Amino acid sequence: MAAVEPIPNSPAAVVETGEERLLVVADLHAGIEDALRVERGVHVRSQASDRREQLLDLAAETDPDRFLVLGDIMHSIGGPGGAERGEIEVLLEELGLPTTVVKGNHDGEVESWIDAEVTDGTGVRLGDVGFTHGHTWPSAEVLGAAVVCMGHEHPCVRLTDEVGGRRIERVWLRGDLAREPFAARDEALVADWRHPELVVFPAFNDLCGGTWVNTENEFLAPFLPTGLADGQAYLLDGTRLGAYQRV
Repeated sequence: MAAVEPIPNSPAAVVETGEERLLVVADLHAGIEDALRVERGVHVRSQASDRREQLLDLAAETDPDRFLVLGDIMHSIGGPGGAERGEIEVLLEELGLPTTVVKGNHDGEVESWIDAEVTDGTGVRLGDVGFTHGHTWPSAEVLGAAVVCMGHEHPCVRLTDEVGGRRIERVWLRGDLAREPFAARDEALVADWRHPELVVFPAFNDLCGGTWVNTENEFLAPFLPTGLADGQAYLLDGTRLGAYQRV
């Protein structure tokens, strides 16, 4: 039975495909600190070792058969620099797990050097779970799964307290995936439609910003928000916030 279980207080999930137990994250954005320095003049110490230790701890805790990244494992859209490539290579070596990367819009030619299986952006189906990045339309095979997992959006909510203070929190989005936008795109996409659940993963990297889903910000995926009209938002600690539009 397919299942997606977020790991409490972590932007990661254990996914049971019916064939394997996966540790799944989205939007690692390795090397983002270099990009922030070069593109925005913002100097942030490298958090590569923190990200690596967090993932190693999660792997030890969950004992997965495979590590899967829902796109944007790297940050630079062009070829990776030394720090970026080094972060990924050391991470995968120390994890020591078979790895699948669903190619995202930041991933350039990652398949030319990474020690992992790399799918195209339309995604891959493993058992009864479909995985896609979200920057393009998923394949019919992915949409024929019982559950569809995606990244790309970096969903967040902006919360305001009783005295007007504001903070931004990463969230999970979950709900029934609507058939209509996919059928309008191409009826072939919904040939094996099973009314799947959609799970939108928070970004693993907390430096890369995100879509404030409870404001007027536009979504990034071509099938959102219409594809998730009744979605619920959950904080990383598991707190259910309710319908994401009304948080």
